[in-house]
Amino acid sequence: VTWPPTRNPLRPMKDSRLIAVTLALVLAGPAAAQVPTLSVERIFGSQEFALERAHLQWAEDGRHYTVVEATADGETDLYMVDVASGDSELVLRGADLVPEGGARPIRIDDYQFSSDRSKLLIATDRERIWRRSTRARFYVWDFEAKELISVSERPGPQQYAKFSPDGRRVAFVRDHDLFLSDLSTGKETALTKDGSEDIINGATDWVYEEELSLADGFRWSPDGRRIAFWRFDQKSIPPFYLIDQTQLYPELRPVRYPKAGTENSVVAIGVIELETGGVTWVDLGSDPDIYIARMDFTDVADEIWFQRLNRHQNRMELLLADVRTGQSRVITTDSDNAWVELKEPVWIGGGDHFLYISERDGYAQLYLYRRDGSLVRKLTSGDWDVLDLFGVDATSGTVYFTGTADGPLVRPLYRVGLGGDGFERISGTRGTHTANFDPTFTYYLDSYSEAGVPTTDILRTVNGEPVRTLTDNREVRERTEALDFQRPEFIKVPLTDDIELNGWLIKPPDFDSTRVYPLLVYVYGGPGSQRVRDIWDGDRYVWHQLMAQHGYLVACVDNRGTGGRGRDFKKMTYLRLGEYETQDQIAAARFFASLPYVDAARIGIWGWSYGGYMAALSVFRGNNVFKAAISVAPVTDWRLYDTIYTERYMRTPEENPTGYEQSAPLAYADRLEGEFLLVHGTGDDNVHPQNSIQLVQRLEEANKQFQFRLYPNKTHAIAGPAARTNLYTLLTEFLKANL
Repeated sequence: VTWPPTRNPLRPMKDSRLIAVTLALVLAGPAAAQVPTLSVERIFGSQEFALERAHLQWAEDGRHYTVVEATADGETDLYMVDVASGDSELVLRGADLVPEGGARPIRIDDYQFSSDRSKLLIATDRERIWRRSTRARFYVWDFEAKELISVSERPGPQQYAKFSPDGRRVAFVRDHDLFLSDLSTGKETALTKDGSEDIINGATDWVYEEELSLADGFRWSPDGRRIAFWRFDQKSIPPFYLIDQTQLYPELRPVRYPKAGTENSVVAIGVIELETGGVTWVDLGSDPDIYIARMDFTDVADEIWFQRLNRHQNRMELLLADVRTGQSRVITTDSDNAWVELKEPVWIGGGDHFLYISERDGYAQLYLYRRDGSLVRKLTSGDWDVLDLFGVDATSGTVYFTGTADGPLVRPLYRVGLGGDGFERISGTRGTHTANFDPTFTYYLDSYSEAGVPTTDILRTVNGEPVRTLTDNREVRERTEALDFQRPEFIKVPLTDDIELNGWLIKPPDFDSTRVYPLLVYVYGGPGSQRVRDIWDGDRYVWHQLMAQHGYLVACVDNRGTGGRGRDFKKMTYLRLGEYETQDQIAAARFFASLPYVDAARIGIWGWSYGGYMAALSVFRGNNVFKAAISVAPVTDWRLYDTIYTERYMRTPEENPTGYEQSAPLAYADRLEGEFLLVHGTGDDNVHPQNSIQLVQRLEEANKQFQFRLYPNKTHAIAGPAARTNLYTLLTEFLKANL
């Protein structure tokens, strides 16, 4: 999804939009009358299946929200919208956002209001670094002075700029150091001065960003007098070099990437006293080989909380620390004999209590604790998982969340009282919901989709009653209907007397049960993941429809180790990644082969990332089942992957040598019998192309024939219209020729 949208879907259409839509329908008329044909180019080379999404920021009163709208001139205007009426008011005209000495207005890529809403912090020219980290130019718009102020006196981008609580200063990261800008004087002060390629202040290293979803590494205190920050010393991590070979002389791009069993960064938490510049270092414990997964101030300015995770990631401790002395104490602990899922505590009631999701009783459930870590009560119970916590209304004592109480395939919105009473479903039982509540818990934005049904964004009251639809993606829905898409059928795949696996099956539009069809199995299968869900699955789903129109059955099965079915089902793969998962994919393929309309001699499998790993391992181990396989960006030996992800499930290679050896596709390359296509981007910082290169070597040594495609400088996503069109054309033609 692009930001900002080309049309703001949260405000009424203008006449010009209606004219444009009418013209588009006229131009599309002849093609529509002939029943259009689906193609790779239409899926990946156009915007025909791109969804409009609602992007809004709630106002504190809960009765208004703000949105950005792009103009015909490419500028970005900011509007305030009344929730009840839908009436909008122009708050900031994009044409006014011309920086000093500039010729054109800046675009609003992202924004943040000051606490009194007198100023707006604007990010522009934003660019991605890794998966979650970005850099941008930051400006502040003063509504009273009608002035655009550059946050930094130096040219170039910054990272993670944030207002102080009083809106008078902005803190940001540049070149691995923290800085503070006084908006009234324009003075810029360096808060840390040791930032380098070895030392990171106020941001995180690569593996924290990728595996702990943490990139922004500093927090303001509630009174604005202090800043707490992560500091990483990564000099013990050798660089892994990605190589750009498109130039005359190759350019090396280093990534500080800790591989399984090697050293991590040494992490520290510092608290800066802004008045003096002094730093207090927090006591993180006696073991330096840990992860500090989350950290923030509590409701008071002299105390922070943080989560300490041991290297095995089977013990999560929540601690409180006095920032004046650095002394810390453990208030609660969650542990497991496999691993602990990272769940952030949610503080409520002015910080007197907090909520935490734990799997300690076999399923992920909500627990309420006092500030001192003593348990008050368990709020939910049952043989189902609480998944995403969307908010706590402390006034009414209500918690809002999604879970699997109605089965693992759907994600309804639920609520329960802090007393453990009043559990109920707010939404329907179909599809997948995510919720964005206003600060007063009067309204929420409900983003909802089903398998085969694109996402709609609907404003609702807190009881689930619709107020107004903001986006419905009707054009995409009508296009899928015109193209005769066949919605997935959810099925059960028998595995043992006690276990059935969840799956879906897409049939060709002209399906005839008396005929036989080739079958393409799509797999991901990684720990805690789910691909069999009642949810719109984007471009991948549309491509699967294309393969169905080419006469293929397309199926997906969630193997053991996937999520939504409790702790034991998910964690049974611990220390043995790939073993149960591939057994299940092979068993599922044999189940499909037993069906009268499946051609048992023409079953293929494909996947990406962990799915690429699964596809390779399955075709090697199931060489009498799968005729063809496609493996995109696979891990081929877990010793080549990063510390946090790999060791969470496998421990280290030294501790688990047998598990690492038996889980590696490299060890089974000589078993390849079918057709095999291997794909990788040379700029993949996540799963390094080294994985595929080593697999190529093993296949060649075993004299196995296969196909291999590299995408120069493309990352793990192999993103972009041209690359995706080329890639999926390759996949389509490979399957048509070999399956």
